[in-house]
Amino acid sequence: MLTDSADLEPTPPEQQIWHSLNFVTYWLCDAIAPGNLRLGSSIVTLGLSWQTAIGIITLGHFLVSLAITANGIVGARLHIPYTIQSRASFGFFFSFVVVFIRMLVGLFWYGINTYNGALCVRAVLLAIWPSFANVPNHLPESANITTQMMTSYIIYFLVVSPFHYIHPRKLKWFFNMKVLLCLPAIFGMLGWACNETGGGLHTTLLERGNTISGSKYGWAFMSALNSMLGNYGTMAVNINDFARYSRKTRSVFVQIIIIPLAFAMMAFWGVIIAGAATDLYGEEIWDPLTVLSHWTGSPKARAGAAFCGLAFALAQLGTNLSANCISAANDLNAMFPRYINLRRGSYVVAFIGAWALTPWNILASASALLNFMDGYTIWLAPITGVLLCDYWIVQRQSYVVPELYQPDARYRYNRFGTNWRALAAWCISWIPLTPGFAHAVSSSNTVTSGALHLYYLSYLFGLVTSAVLYVSLSSVWPPPRVRKSAADAAGV
Repeated sequence: MLTDSADLEPTPPEQQIWHSLNFVTYWLCDAIAPGNLRLGSSIVTLGLSWQTAIGIITLGHFLVSLAITANGIVGARLHIPYTIQSRASFGFFFSFVVVFIRMLVGLFWYGINTYNGALCVRAVLLAIWPSFANVPNHLPESANITTQMMTSYIIYFLVVSPFHYIHPRKLKWFFNMKVLLCLPAIFGMLGWACNETGGGLHTTLLERGNTISGSKYGWAFMSALNSMLGNYGTMAVNINDFARYSRKTRSVFVQIIIIPLAFAMMAFWGVIIAGAATDLYGEEIWDPLTVLSHWTGSPKARAGAAFCGLAFALAQLGTNLSANCISAANDLNAMFPRYINLRRGSYVVAFIGAWALTPWNILASASALLNFMDGYTIWLAPITGVLLCDYWIVQRQSYVVPELYQPDARYRYNRFGTNWRALAAWCISWIPLTPGFAHAVSSSNTVTSGALHLYYLSYLFGLVTSAVLYVSLSSVWPPPRVRKSAADAAGV
């Protein structure tokens, strides 16, 4: 059987323990991370003001929160994970393809975020023992990592490994703890920024306006908005890996408020901290860990750097668990249910992502691969469009859950186990985006301005196009069960 795993079954009532507050702390946990303090940096470098950047971040996360919430209702009602939900939309067997696509994203970013967590550990070690900076390097240059950094990496991995054993439904206490410990670190850096610059709101960075206008402004705006939509476009696909633990359907609605609010706040705080650091140190600094590296003047400053670095390491762990590890573990569980449950899957993800992929090599010499993964949402956005329209429009909010677990039942669709309507809508939606995507991966790939501009709209284009195509194809050639339901409703 392809469904022989308790972790794939609908969440039983006694395990439906998430409430609205848990979704609030879940998203605060995801938002409170060093990388989100840098959200505004990529937008400002396009020539847009910080005010425009905050507006784009808020709008982008609000729009993606609508998709996350609409899809999350499925999990909150039926208590099934993404891996099972996708069978209804794409067919029992083709669903493994879209599950595999999401799993690759989780594995890749798990490794990258583990390396970022090691950078936080390194900041802590340098603050406590400044002599750590003088540790001799015994690794060859070709290793793309130093002895100092490898030591930090191993320490981080060993410390966070036990957390992978915690079942996802029980992680809500960890999310609460992370918020309580990490917010003081953020507020501490904000206090430092305001104290050093007389309030923090009159720095050179904050007084800078838009440096572009006209069509350049418009396309820069859309490119930045597309980036923000893709920032959590993955969660729009697999939010039900967590929403399945919700006790009440309405609990997921709070995400529409907390997602844009949390990420906009983090971005705004990041602008204040970056503005203070830029004026104080004479260079534009967006990375909070780089700011901490300047806190060496006194024992108190070093203690502050150590505390913030420790909080950021915890923040990185929380984000990695919620956004990457658990989702990829669910995907592995679906593909190998007899051998891998969620706990085993978490450790498989940890070892593959952190060690087999060697993220330090990717960061050092694989810029094309990084760009490739940044643009991965051209495949994920159409998946989201199909998932949403299948449940809300085509299937009329009616899934027969037991048949989602039966390879030969209604969700097989045909002998190939594929819903060809979903497959066609998915493929047609991302194929036009590939020229712009190729240019994003490597600027040596020349494309027309039209192809590039279309890529700037890739998330919205992929989601809307797949949704329209899927509904249209399902209307003209409705699946057998939809035809039967319509006939029953008409009394035939």
